[in-house]
Amino acid sequence: MHRYFTDQRHEALRHRVRDFAEREVRPRIAEMEASRSVCHALSRRIARQGWIGATVERGYGGMGAGHLAKTVIIEELSRVSAAMGAMVQASQLGVAKIIHFGSEEQKKTWLPAIAAGECLPTIAVTEPHSGGHVLGMSSSAVRDGDDYILNGRKIYVGNSHVGDLHGVVVRTGEGSHGLSAFLVEHDRPGFRVGPQAATMGLHGFSFGELFFDNCRIPAANLLGREGDGLAVAYSSSVLYGRPNLTAVSLGIHQAVLEETARFCAERHRYGKPLHALTNIKLKLGRIQSRLLTARLAAYHAVHLLDRGENCDAELMNAKLVNVESAIESARDAMDIHAACGLFTDRPVERYLRDAHHIFAPAGTSDVQLLRLGELALGTAHGEWSGRLSERVRTEDRTEEYDHHHAYAGAGLLTG
Repeated sequence: MHRYFTDQRHEALRHRVRDFAEREVRPRIAEMEASRSVCHALSRRIARQGWIGATVERGYGGMGAGHLAKTVIIEELSRVSAAMGAMVQASQLGVAKIIHFGSEEQKKTWLPAIAAGECLPTIAVTEPHSGGHVLGMSSSAVRDGDDYILNGRKIYVGNSHVGDLHGVVVRTGEGSHGLSAFLVEHDRPGFRVGPQAATMGLHGFSFGELFFDNCRIPAANLLGREGDGLAVAYSSSVLYGRPNLTAVSLGIHQAVLEETARFCAERHRYGKPLHALTNIKLKLGRIQSRLLTARLAAYHAVHLLDRGENCDAELMNAKLVNVESAIESARDAMDIHAACGLFTDRPVERYLRDAHHIFAPAGTSDVQLLRLGELALGTAHGEWSGRLSERVRTEDRTEEYDHHHAYAGAGLLTG
């Protein structure tokens, strides 16, 4: 495993997370699957391990370990429960907006609490009538003295039902410069969470609706400046969303391989283990090959991100390759399991359902291909990974840390 850009520290972290996932998460999967509702207690227990603060600078109480370490954490949780891996990855999206756009006061207030597992953050961008078209959103915030008043509705918000602090992107004006982002505490008057809807997979995780009805928040809750909302949304999606979802897919993929190999050793046909059949061995070989390629793409992309290099293409490709290959391998696993795979006493059908949930967030495969095509043609509008690196390098955003420490703390450089 160390060949894929990881060192001894990453592998030690992997073993800690895997041990926790086997002891604390796996015994609760059956209950989560049966209830199909958010698992509040387990979400909090995972948060208290400090893993939400993987990219939070140590000066704010975080691990300061970078994006590759974050990938290992999410991957290992997702290997056991994609729902809990998704919970951590969604929380990391909430971390991103504060790291990159938060004021020093906002960072001091929220990052230590997040790193300690006392606060689960979210990011809320998508709306019912605009979907992935961010500029089509209509939820609004209007300045009223020292406050802003928010109105509107957000959907598909990861950690909607366990979140303590919602990062909400809304309209404060017209056009691409008319979006702004705000921090909204879950107990603000005028804010409510919609009922949790039943979903195909990721049982135990919540991604629901948030409603704002004349929700008043102080102007100090504005993230960055008015007009930074588009940057908050896109940068969180590119720098955290794509690699995080990649990690969830990678964990599912690893689980698919392990479970299918185990099944092929246990089941016998014609007096021999199932894996003795050539067609079965070929399918297992395909799953193994896809997984090796997917892990290379995933680790390489976040390795570049930790180094502060332009890597939008690698992040897009990692999400594309991992999502597509995890789904294909889960289908192959279902073929191998045949009728056995249709019953819930085996987890392979859960892996297939969960893998499909990772397809749309942060851009479907078609979106990744379109953006990669634009990069190939030279028509892409800059690289978000480069923009955020430059932003952290050049802006004096704190009085307490020099430029190098701010750069490292953004999770774009380790050391």
